[in-house]
Amino acid sequence: MWARGPPEPRRRCWLRAVRRRLPVLGWLPRYSPGWLQLDLIAGVTVGLTVVPQALAYAEVAGLPPQYGLYSSFVGCFVYCFLGTAKDVTLGPTAIMSLLVSSYAFHDPVYAVLLTFLAGCIQLAMGLLHLGFLLDFISCPVIKGFTSAASITISFNQVKNILGLHGIPRQFFLQVYETLGRIGETRPGDAILGLACLAALAGLRVMKSRLPPAARTEPLATRASYLIVWTCATARNALVVLFAGLVAYCFQLRGSQPLTLTGSIPRGLPPCRLPPFSKAVPNGTVPFGTMVEDMGVGLAVVPLMGLLETVAIGKAFASQNDYRIDPNQELLAMGFANVLGSFFSSYPVTGSFGRTAVNAQTGVCTPAGGLVTGALVLLSLAYLTSLFYYIPKAALAAVIISAVVPMFDAGIFRRLWRVKRLDLVPLCATFLFCFWEVQYGIVAGVLVSGILLLYSIARPPLKVSGQGTLLVQPGSSLHFPAIEHLRDVICSRALSAPSPRSVILDCQHISSIDYTVVVGLAELLQELRKHGISLAFCSLQDQVLRALLAADLEGFRHFPSWEEAERCSGAEPGGSGAAPFDSTSTSESSLLPTGLIQ
Repeated sequence: MWARGPPEPRRRCWLRAVRRRLPVLGWLPRYSPGWLQLDLIAGVTVGLTVVPQALAYAEVAGLPPQYGLYSSFVGCFVYCFLGTAKDVTLGPTAIMSLLVSSYAFHDPVYAVLLTFLAGCIQLAMGLLHLGFLLDFISCPVIKGFTSAASITISFNQVKNILGLHGIPRQFFLQVYETLGRIGETRPGDAILGLACLAALAGLRVMKSRLPPAARTEPLATRASYLIVWTCATARNALVVLFAGLVAYCFQLRGSQPLTLTGSIPRGLPPCRLPPFSKAVPNGTVPFGTMVEDMGVGLAVVPLMGLLETVAIGKAFASQNDYRIDPNQELLAMGFANVLGSFFSSYPVTGSFGRTAVNAQTGVCTPAGGLVTGALVLLSLAYLTSLFYYIPKAALAAVIISAVVPMFDAGIFRRLWRVKRLDLVPLCATFLFCFWEVQYGIVAGVLVSGILLLYSIARPPLKVSGQGTLLVQPGSSLHFPAIEHLRDVICSRALSAPSPRSVILDCQHISSIDYTVVVGLAELLQELRKHGISLAFCSLQDQVLRALLAADLEGFRHFPSWEEAERCSGAEPGGSGAAPFDSTSTSESSLLPTGLIQ
């Protein structure tokens, strides 16, 4: 029989594995009554923010308003048990709503199936520890995408601010139609929309400039601070409530100059399997066809969802001194989307705005999400009849206020100062996103990949020396780079009237592949035909083992380039010692020295 280990270590190992998959077991045993009060306040505050935002983001996704609320509670409950960041809240966001609009074709059936499939992909990625794939999406691509999304989402809401109908959703057609029909603006919608925008902007500025009230301040001062802070934090709910009251007053008077949200089905969404086919007048659209229709969205949606959540989680984890696990975040988000698809949710991800509200209200654990989810359920159960009177212009103002800060104008100036080449993927992503979102992301990733591959194929080579040619690669050598290295060495070594020895300084080379080994063997042979020696120095252990295993003919290596130069018969500085004569040294000293990219 196989010997079994001691039961206690095995039990501890099993418990660690369970706690890693259920982070709630890490903080729940330590939960204190003091945390409960803060989590309740945070949960209610975020709930007052998410309800109006959910109604507004459903408009961005091209879905009926109730689908925004259907997408706002499952993630809150799931993340409480599986999430690793205490501040993050899952739900509908502007970015994800824009992607759903592109890949679900404004059809709830496609949106719910996309949620299920995206969740399955995220679960698989989490189990396979594929979170590292996010590392291939560079910061310029992310900034280009979010900045373009800020403009497209904002302009998409201009039609609701102006009260226009029948405006196409493609950005360029949208701009053309909106400007062409600006004379059809409904004055009531425009006045209310602009007033809501001004109120939201004013409350945002007020909150940013509000000085904290010290405990030593009088009670009246602290109460005033609390009232102002609460109004500024819950500004979305207050503005939507005020706009709804205005619309209701007009309704009582028998005239309605505003475009209203309209009827929203009352009650909780039914729990049922996500649709794997779609009924159409001529028959049924099968599952395979629906998957083909969504196409690249099945990769973009789960990756962008993870990217948004992990980026937000890392930012607040660094700020509040804790760590997150990207693979566990994948599992949490994947499970939230899979379970959410049973309640007619569209794909969810972490929300930066609501996460910031959560952190600022002092949330202590993910339990605040339970309160937020409960508020959404209460809204669905009892308040949907009141949502009828919410003007679309007010919801458009909420969206514009939320997405305008996503535009980072300073990124262009920063990249110009830091590395101008990074402006290429930024601009490619930014410009193509106005055509189609998926084209922008794909273009940015492709350009970033080409630049990355070019840096691998053309590593920096520092070439110096007179009597002896010293070549110093600035990074590891991979198969696309070996031909470039051979060309540089041969052109410099063979251009001298007399043969020169060559030293390859490998101190920055941490790895090589088989193609590089073959290329170095051919380089040794080529230089030997012309009476030129090639020596290696400062080899790292892994590289040295690979070269020794290849048994290269004429392979020589030294601990340092000084020793290699002495053994080659030339003094440092190129004094012309044997086997070269003094004339070869003086002539070769005329060759340029510099950095070859």
